[in-house]
Amino acid sequence: MPEIFKKIDKIKPAYDITYNFVMLVCKLLLIGDVLITSMSVAGRYISFIPDPAWSEEIVLTFMCYMAVLSAALAIRKGSHIRMTAFDAYLPKNMIKALDILADLAIFALAVIMLTVGWKYATGIGSKGFYTSMPWLSRFWMYFPVPLAGAAMIIFETESLYNHIKSFYVKEGNL
Repeated sequence: MPEIFKKIDKIKPAYDITYNFVMLVCKLLLIGDVLITSMSVAGRYISFIPDPAWSEEIVLTFMCYMAVLSAALAIRKGSHIRMTAFDAYLPKNMIKALDILADLAIFALAVIMLTVGWKYATGIGSKGFYTSMPWLSRFWMYFPVPLAGAAMIIFETESLYNHIKSFYVKEGNL
């Protein structure tokens, strides 16, 4: 059985590239948030710096993107909140099975985020516009949900694979 794992492990760089891309997007959004917020605050007190009307809506939209995309990043690193109080008392294989069950639940949530989020983004989102920017569709406000759902599916697939692999390949044989 370990032979198939060696073949599948060759696509790990694709997961790394996806993770690095999502991390880069989050970093750029954070930089944009800080710059726009700084400009908006400074514009209230310094006369020659503009205080754009659109700053609050854009900052909130960027924060929505960062919140849901960072949840996808947490899946990849296994740093999301989880209960581990009983892990010391349960058999290792039971913990692995429970991890797989949790992964399946998160995978189902990711599929729901992708499908329902896309319906909202293309339905409600495509009909509305930002108040301060009537030329910009609210699609971009709803789009983080299906985007994060897609990222979660990718990272959850890797997590499921790693948990299933742990049943067949012992820690020293990796």
